[in-house]
Amino acid sequence: MNTELIVFIVYLVFTVGIGVYFFVRSRESGSEKEYFLGGRQMGPWVSALSAGASDMSAWVLMGLPGSIYFAGIGQTWIAIGLALGYAASWIFEARRLRRFSIVAKDSITIPQYLTNRFLSSSKAMQAICAVIFLVAYTIYAASSISACGTLFNRVIGLDPNLAMYIAAIVIVSYTFMGGFSAVCWTDFFQGLLMLGALLVAPIFALGLVEAGDAAAAPVQEGYWNLFTSWQDVLSGLGWGLGYFGMPHIIIRFMSVRSDKDIKKSAAIGISWTVLILGFAVFAGIIGRMMGDKIVAADSYQAETVFIQMVRLIFPPVISGILLSAILAASMSTADSQLLASASAFASDVYKPILRKGKAEDAEMFWIGRLVVLIIALAALLIATNPDAGTIMGLVSNAWGVFGAAFGPVIMLSLFWKRMTFKGALAGIVAGAAVDILWLVFLSGIGLYEIIPGFFCGLLAAVVVSLADKKPAPEVETMFDRVVSDEEI
Repeated sequence: MNTELIVFIVYLVFTVGIGVYFFVRSRESGSEKEYFLGGRQMGPWVSALSAGASDMSAWVLMGLPGSIYFAGIGQTWIAIGLALGYAASWIFEARRLRRFSIVAKDSITIPQYLTNRFLSSSKAMQAICAVIFLVAYTIYAASSISACGTLFNRVIGLDPNLAMYIAAIVIVSYTFMGGFSAVCWTDFFQGLLMLGALLVAPIFALGLVEAGDAAAAPVQEGYWNLFTSWQDVLSGLGWGLGYFGMPHIIIRFMSVRSDKDIKKSAAIGISWTVLILGFAVFAGIIGRMMGDKIVAADSYQAETVFIQMVRLIFPPVISGILLSAILAASMSTADSQLLASASAFASDVYKPILRKGKAEDAEMFWIGRLVVLIIALAALLIATNPDAGTIMGLVSNAWGVFGAAFGPVIMLSLFWKRMTFKGALAGIVAGAAVDILWLVFLSGIGLYEIIPGFFCGLLAAVVVSLADKKPAPEVETMFDRVVSDEEI
């Protein structure tokens, strides 16, 4: 226990050190774009692993293996849907979004892009997006902080609420100081750690089973059935739709240095994600095969399958390193969410609406950092609430809102010349509203709410755009420039 604790402390100090480094550097030559987008200077390895790590929060090490362990391999459709969606976002979305964000007045946030893409002077888009960001990211960040509490409680017996506060302080520290660059570089190292943990632990566990040191636990009827129901299949594949509109992930596309680096990033990122998802599923299955050596009587206990597996197999130093991957997964997602929320409020509400464009860079830095603190505190309140739900449940709710609200609108804005500002606004509102209403009133059907929300948002955006007058010639010229082969 003491050895594992020392490893955790060393890891946490390392991440804070990265924040301090970029804080010192930003004081020498900082700007709003540097803090919120890393100056568009992210290389292929950092951007790829950062995008993946900011997506794969603790649910990939706790929630997904736990679902596979407890409910059966029918839950594998979630991993399949995510792998397909992630690959599609890099292949079809990344290059155009990067180019559009530069041409559209050098936009540094998703709400800015969606406003500047149509050369609109209206602030409605930025205000509505900021509200969705603040609400959904608070819920999303709560899941990551909750995972840290579960980890520390399970491993060293620390009170889970106290552990959540410690984790939140560390995450806020390096996000507060270093901004986008610190977040991306910590995500890079965290992505490597997550991959290593998921490659090593299940393989060693399988060796234990094959050696006869563990007997498979009895499973419920249908556990090995991949095609459990049409709802499970469609809902699992529906998770992939979320990637097209997940702001803290696709903002990485905008930060890449060049179109050439986009191709390298895509290959790295897709390969990393497929391995991560595949071995997360494998971990759940192997956990079930380990029988009574893994104790999980309900869905909450099932989320500790990976923790139990690692502590059972490895000595304390190694288990401490591997379990730090859960910290890495939690922190790499929470920091991105906090920064995306801060940038949405500071750049899209505070500067253009409250300060009428008069805010200086130093002022923007501190407003962004204040929002980071506020969102972290709100997320802590949710995470420490015993009725907040499972890690997987919290992620599912936030993922659905983002995917339904922004996914169809962003994809249409990149590929449909006829789309209008009013159509984009209608698509965001309709997608978010249908997603939430479906969750509240129709969740009993068993279909993931992102699916009806996404397609209703798509329909609303198309109908309103066609009913609206055509985009201005300047908007069409911008579109033509982006889809050309001109270097941007």
